[in-house]
Amino acid sequence: MRPAVGAALLRCDECGGYEYGGAPDCRRCRHLVDGIIEEEWHHFFDQWQGENEHDVARLIVAEPDRHDWRIVDAALDRILCDECGSRLSRGPMNCSTCNLAHGFRYAAIETDRSGVPPGNEHAIRVNTSVVRRPQMTSAQELLARRLFLPALLVGFLPTTAEAQRISALIKSDPTLQQACGLVDDWLRNRRK
Repeated sequence: MRPAVGAALLRCDECGGYEYGGAPDCRRCRHLVDGIIEEEWHHFFDQWQGENEHDVARLIVAEPDRHDWRIVDAALDRILCDECGSRLSRGPMNCSTCNLAHGFRYAAIETDRSGVPPGNEHAIRVNTSVVRRPQMTSAQELLARRLFLPALLVGFLPTTAEAQRISALIKSDPTLQQACGLVDDWLRNRRK
């Protein structure tokens, strides 16, 4: 279940980091990240009683600009790529069909929740996408995105300058301990 705006950040029993932030390596955190998408899909698909899930997924993918980003991502997960056989948009870097579908996902609707800074939902979406397609980015970028995700989910949003500064520091010293310390420091400063 997606955490509420203003909720406390919780530690993952499996990896020890903040929940959601251990994905994709931590099985529990990966399950939580996928749950952001799956929970919304199940609410949506309940309205299509009697319809074939794969057919509904294809309808959604054909009109991504008419649906919430989580619905579009869930629909993509239900379609296999004709080129590589992976879930559509999640295949290897050299799969042109998956890369095209990945680009179309960004036409979907992003609606900020009440009480968050403008752009929070977009940040959640991008970080979720990076965590769910780890093969498409550098290890340092993945580390920065996954560590920021828990804070984004509870309503925080770094300024562009803050995000760039922390990302640059993580890229210069990409140890997990250093990166976690940078994000923890940023969170402490935001709560003051």
